[in-house]
Amino acid sequence: MSKTNHESNKDSGTRAYLAKSPAELENILAIELEKLGATNIEILKRAVSFEGDQKLMYKANYHCRTALRVLMPLCQFIFKDENDFYDQIKEINWEQYLEASQTLSIDSTIGSSIFTHSHYVSQRAKDAIADRFRERYGIRPSVDLENPDLRINIHIYRDTVNVSLDSSGASLHKRGYHTVNAEAPLSEVLAAGMIMLSGWHGECNFIDWMCGSGTLLIEAAMIAMNLPAGQFREEYGFMKWPDFSEKLWLEVKQEALENQRDLEVEIIGSDVSQKNLRAAESNVRNAYLHKDIKLKVADFRDIRPPQGAGILISNPPYGERIRVDDLHDMYKEMGNALKRNFEGYKAWLISSDFHAIKLVGLKPMSKKILWNGQLECRFVGFDLYHGSKKDRFDPPSV
Repeated sequence: MSKTNHESNKDSGTRAYLAKSPAELENILAIELEKLGATNIEILKRAVSFEGDQKLMYKANYHCRTALRVLMPLCQFIFKDENDFYDQIKEINWEQYLEASQTLSIDSTIGSSIFTHSHYVSQRAKDAIADRFRERYGIRPSVDLENPDLRINIHIYRDTVNVSLDSSGASLHKRGYHTVNAEAPLSEVLAAGMIMLSGWHGECNFIDWMCGSGTLLIEAAMIAMNLPAGQFREEYGFMKWPDFSEKLWLEVKQEALENQRDLEVEIIGSDVSQKNLRAAESNVRNAYLHKDIKLKVADFRDIRPPQGAGILISNPPYGERIRVDDLHDMYKEMGNALKRNFEGYKAWLISSDFHAIKLVGLKPMSKKILWNGQLECRFVGFDLYHGSKKDRFDPPSV
């Protein structure tokens, strides 16, 4: 048996962690982690590995806008077959992290010919842990898929197994403010990533003229006001761990509170659908941002932005989940509206319809690949300045 344990450095109190992210947002997440004080940062596929102490792990969960989960690796081992996998899982000192009376859940991802079904991997791992407890204590932890005391993550690639604890609990895209959805809602993590890729941090006015349930608007306000991504969440997985420090957690929250700032720009959302606007109003109110975000029912063609520099970021229909009578005409009309009404602004649009996005008829200043669920999309930026570049908003390079 070959097993590598990921133990903390006793002298510094640091240990390794792994933050999961959507594809193409790894660089943004790495920047977020670096600003929080993480060290030994390495960009991986849909993940960023880093090192830090317990407080930094709390901060990563609370602050990172583009993280889906923060995992704490326990061990890595090579296995020969199904029985060897069971034996090595059973050897892990699970009593250090879990009591026999508590609950657990196991999420598995596999890329191996030894196992072909992730659910079966989770089942075998559960059996190994349960048998270990039963043999030692006569009782065993039970499974709770909804709200377990301990979430375990198992990743298998070929003959290598990585076992981690999930410090986040529910996915970090579940911010806590989003209770009502419009059609084709945008993930909070993707919305935050789009805003951060644009380089906007609250320097100028922000508009979403097809705001749906308001996700882009709320994420923009939270960025501009330096509100942590987890401002409205009440639970994290690490809160149920034996070493949870209430003192450290309160320090993280207090420091975040002291670094919040007032909103000094306008954030405006509109949508042609009254149903969507009602959803946006509900979510904005849940985020206590109803005095900061302006909403109105309006067609995008009728939007007139505030004077001066600004940015528009929007998630228009792709024709995938929302049907539009003539999608391509709509994209042409969006281009006309941007040219006619948004001089001095920058505009960013995301779409999985690569032909439609070209029909906007503007020369892109930037193109990025992003994934909205399973849909490969282009996130395209346009510079709408005319004449002098004075007072323009130029986003920093990422």
